[in-house]
Amino acid sequence: MVNGNLYAHFQVIFHRFSDKTALTEVDGSTLSYGQLDSAAGQMAASLSQLGVQRGDRVSVQVAKSTQALVLYLGCLRGGFVFHPLNTGYKEYELTYFLGNAEPVLMVCDQADVAVLKPLCQQANVSTLLTLNADGSGSLTDHVFKISSELPVADLEPDSLAALLYSSGTTGTPKGIMLSHENLRSNAVSLVKGWGFTEKDVLLHALPIFHVHGLFVALGCVFLSGASMRWLAGFDLDEILATLPLSTSMMGVPTYYTRLLGSDRFGRQSTVNIRLFISGSAPLLIETFDDFEARTGHRILERYGMTETNMNTSNPLNGERRAGTVGLPLPGVEVRITNDKNQPLAYDEIGSLQVRGGNVFKGYWKMPEKTAEDFTADGYFNTGDKGQISADGYVAIVGRAKDMVISGGLNIYPKEVELVIDELPGVLESAVIGVAHADFGEALVALVVRNGDIEEAAVITALKAQISGFKVPKRVVFVAQLPRNTMGKVQKNLLREEFANLLDIGQTQLPPLA
Repeated sequence: MVNGNLYAHFQVIFHRFSDKTALTEVDGSTLSYGQLDSAAGQMAASLSQLGVQRGDRVSVQVAKSTQALVLYLGCLRGGFVFHPLNTGYKEYELTYFLGNAEPVLMVCDQADVAVLKPLCQQANVSTLLTLNADGSGSLTDHVFKISSELPVADLEPDSLAALLYSSGTTGTPKGIMLSHENLRSNAVSLVKGWGFTEKDVLLHALPIFHVHGLFVALGCVFLSGASMRWLAGFDLDEILATLPLSTSMMGVPTYYTRLLGSDRFGRQSTVNIRLFISGSAPLLIETFDDFEARTGHRILERYGMTETNMNTSNPLNGERRAGTVGLPLPGVEVRITNDKNQPLAYDEIGSLQVRGGNVFKGYWKMPEKTAEDFTADGYFNTGDKGQISADGYVAIVGRAKDMVISGGLNIYPKEVELVIDELPGVLESAVIGVAHADFGEALVALVVRNGDIEEAAVITALKAQISGFKVPKRVVFVAQLPRNTMGKVQKNLLREEFANLLDIGQTQLPPLA
């Protein structure tokens, strides 16, 4: 039988292109596919020697680096469950993640040990190691002592490969269980659908704690034998210098708006690019049109989520229709239904549901929630509202779930509200997303006071407890929150009232989270 381990499928390509460059860093250093395979084998052996066994979780909160990539591949190779954490998460968030995921190993930056050591002790995490942005750390030191390589674990396709968390409307994060087959099947569809071959060079500037940079980008590269230009993050100068050396780029809409904001960016910058892909947040039609006018390229927009990876995509060859997320990918079924899960006619707006090999196994330790989010015939309720045209193009028209996407990152307002409501001087709060020129959406907090507290104090308190990308750009104090007859806060009215609050010119763009 074929090994269901995703790494086994990667390794076929690694061996075929053993001497080929897999990635090139900004400083010019390179790593071949053969070296990458060997490094992953040593990493897997090191983790095994540290006591990590198949199915164990390995929690990782580190900066993007080549060694961090090797850690991910080592986990796949050994059958260990990779649990990536946003580098912006603070103690308040990490306490829950470690307690819920129950990892046997935590890997963090040396600078974060003081915070994470007591959290690991509290969560009974047996081992805490470090991995810094430059690749140094106690984990690297341990790997260097290993001369052997761990064989690729022979796994069933539905074995758990990764555990990612997505906060819910209740404020309680949900662990999303992704199998090796979920990741493999989706990557195969994307390689074919987007035409990736060994001739491609992908500009990789995305973070690797997120589905987009971790599974979508890496899957396309490692199943096609393409190469990567490996950037630590979005740096405009580095992007402009790297684009002429690349054939493709994946980014969130913010990347494209920032490129358009530079007078150095134009057709000459993109002369070798065959494909620009956008996702993780809605791409404004204005951005789509402006980008085509500036470069001659029509950005390919697609639609996915943590629970499913990619569901739909505008075609590589064919009409890339602005305002839509394209057609269902091969092996993915998409439908629009009413509240009774009955399919609706073309162009009718309803609940968007998906079914296919890409759809996750369920929520970690939440069987009731898993059952709630799946229909009797196996479709997953995405929580998005959409419509499908007569020729099959899918458009996302809204979100049923109370979620904001800021700079490509998902934020559930309830999680932020729970922290604000605990602050002295706060009676209650409502957090909404409003339009933001750079991030697409950004948070605004509406707060009802019952004591002395000011905007700066709220923001300072939040920065100390939650990730920076979740901190509202503004805090506005109101006498009361609008409610309907059932007592529910009418956030739609708040979004209308404060829609233009952040619509101001910016002389300096904020850093990407």
